[in-house]
Amino acid sequence: MQERILGKDLKVSAVGLGCMGFSHAYGMPTEKKEAVCRIQQAVEMGYTFFDTAEVYGTPENPHQNEVLVGEALKNCRNKVVIATKFGIHFDRESSAVNKPLVLDSRPEIIRASVEASLKRLNTEYIDLYYQHRIDPAVPIEDVAEVMAELIQEGKITHWGLSEADEETIRRAHAVCPVTAVQNRYSMMARWYEELFPVLEELHIGYVAFSPLANGFLSAKYGKDAKFDGVYDYRSMMPQFTSEAVDKNKELLTLLHRMAEEKESTPAQISLAWILCRKPYLVPIPGSRKEERLKENAGAADIILTASEMTALDEALETMEMSDVFGGSKIKKR
Repeated sequence: MQERILGKDLKVSAVGLGCMGFSHAYGMPTEKKEAVCRIQQAVEMGYTFFDTAEVYGTPENPHQNEVLVGEALKNCRNKVVIATKFGIHFDRESSAVNKPLVLDSRPEIIRASVEASLKRLNTEYIDLYYQHRIDPAVPIEDVAEVMAELIQEGKITHWGLSEADEETIRRAHAVCPVTAVQNRYSMMARWYEELFPVLEELHIGYVAFSPLANGFLSAKYGKDAKFDGVYDYRSMMPQFTSEAVDKNKELLTLLHRMAEEKESTPAQISLAWILCRKPYLVPIPGSRKEERLKENAGAADIILTASEMTALDEALETMEMSDVFGGSKIKKR
């Protein structure tokens, strides 16, 4: 697979793998053996960029995902880039499918988190360590100072921010250079494009999570789609309602038409649109199926011309779309 550079020198595969779904996001929790096998298959397909977090897990095992990723990648550690995150935990007492987040980026919590993540990932260092959400109770300069210390100590090599605004990015970068921001981005979620100028100015990469709008842009889900109300976040996402499928008909038709022209799939067109938009954009779709991993990897080989990108953009800017899932409830600690 082709490669891209995040920040100044972090080389990653053009398409990364979001690993959250191996624990709890889409359906029943994956068996450990199956999850490890799929991640290892991704390596064989050319993926070198793997994204996890300390909070990706199940109620029974809230840190399961890092353990799975560490087990899967232990024999090829020097060939891959592992990204994980700190700074939040879920309110497990809530009955909501999408649990509210509790923010906590105090320096002592960060240090406890990095040690625990290193142990679960079975590694001596973390390639990219994100603040999962900005904690308004802790100045971002304090967080950046801890990141600088962790880099100096060799426990992490790069750091990033998730769902941060321009002011926060600038303040953080002034203390310790930021390698990447990880924000939602897809054809249906473009509000962070306003950050592109500052990212280009400071040479910061953009890692796009939910690049397929949680799978909707694969065009594989119709009105009859059913999702588990306990384990599957999609059961409460607005883009998957029957009304949304009708509202997004023009978008789905566009994806199918372009896919036919390019001898590809709607999912590949959706990912290629991101890849062809900016050289520092890296989507991290998630999948637990071997055929989907191959399909997503193939998006890196699809070239959309300038005229094709313009036509797509003009269509996207004028067509009707439903709301798309775009955030989580946050609780103050």
